[in-house]
Amino acid sequence: MKLLQVEAEEPPSRPLATSQRFSKPHSLINALAPASAPRLDTVVVRMERFPVGPQTRAFRKLFYPEVDAAEWNDWRWQARARIRTLAELERIFVLSDDERDAVIRHQGSLPLGITPYYASLMSRDDADEPLRRTHIPVGTEYIKTPGEDDDPLGEDGHSVVPGLVHRYPDRVLFLATGFCSTYCRYCTRSRMVGEPGGDYSFSRPQWEEALDYIAAHPEIRDVLISGGDPLTLSDERLDYLLGRLRAIKHIEFVRLGTKVPVVLPMRVTRALIRVLKKHHPLWMSLHFTHPTELTTEVTEATARLADAGIPLGSQTVLLKGINDSVETLKPLFHGLLTRRVRPYYLYQCDPISGSSHFRTSVDKGLEIIQGLRGHTTGYAVPTYVIDAPGGGGKIPLIPDYVVGREGDDLLLKNFEGNIYRYTDPDGTVGADRAIAAGQA
Repeated sequence: MKLLQVEAEEPPSRPLATSQRFSKPHSLINALAPASAPRLDTVVVRMERFPVGPQTRAFRKLFYPEVDAAEWNDWRWQARARIRTLAELERIFVLSDDERDAVIRHQGSLPLGITPYYASLMSRDDADEPLRRTHIPVGTEYIKTPGEDDDPLGEDGHSVVPGLVHRYPDRVLFLATGFCSTYCRYCTRSRMVGEPGGDYSFSRPQWEEALDYIAAHPEIRDVLISGGDPLTLSDERLDYLLGRLRAIKHIEFVRLGTKVPVVLPMRVTRALIRVLKKHHPLWMSLHFTHPTELTTEVTEATARLADAGIPLGSQTVLLKGINDSVETLKPLFHGLLTRRVRPYYLYQCDPISGSSHFRTSVDKGLEIIQGLRGHTTGYAVPTYVIDAPGGGGKIPLIPDYVVGREGDDLLLKNFEGNIYRYTDPDGTVGADRAIAAGQA
């Protein structure tokens, strides 16, 4: 039996299945083949059609002309071909002196790593372009300012066994791998990712120890698998881990925290979808940063996940000069909703060592939430949170809409700044606030 692989660079928006057998496949191939080609009697056609956006297509032809569409859409090739060295960077980007020096200076964890696909979305000559700023190191990354820490959330101190963080009463964080397909320069786990053989290791025996702990603690009902990025695991290893967790009776649901559908969308293969569908209820938290990421490829990846019945939420980190405005975040959140991804959290950037150039004031975060609330659908307004340093957990912050109290009435300010009364005779909220003349 002969195998013929058929690739389409511009497939329909809803692709064919990963593997599709035709009752008379030879007739299909004979129809597609040139007239001079030999006729085939029996053939199996395997198609993993994945759309390629025009910007990415042009980038591939310019910088990877030897790579055909089939290889480009192979997520394993993308992972192997990650941009990891100064020479690889300079082949594509016009680096600033600051970027070049920072790359040369780097040692240890959180290495340089960018998939060719994700690099195709970045500016080649503008060092201030948002996606480029989040993935190419700069000199301020090596400056540690007050309040910063290598482990700002105190995860190591809450690790009950290696790779398992039990901070909240009913849920745990399962760190399954230290590998990411791309490395965000503001990563809260920069101390542990991308450094095989470093202080942190991830292995099957470690998984088993974590699974034994979970099985022995019936108060745990929710497991978040993260890392690194769990979708960089093979289908077989992911299937094994999810299966082991689903076999623990008191686990009600499992979540996957991942940026892969954003930076390596072709990883969301039909085979992966089949694995994920086996382990419902399964939820997924995606990491989106900027509207530039809402590409044709990402639209396909999120569609496949949503069609598989996986609820999708987005966790966006607020980053100074990158996405710290309503004008940037509103189209991102609207674009996510149209792709069936719910904007879930807007994170204040964690005070990881060397992150001062990424962090906004908390005032800026509240200003953005105030600029969204009431001015767009509530589904497009995430919860703004600070993950409290030292392991305090997520603390939600909202603009202050309470004006004060007058008698039995609670005085509230709406999104337009107008004051409204709500009768609340047994309440005390706002009683400690003086009401300015004319507000009542």
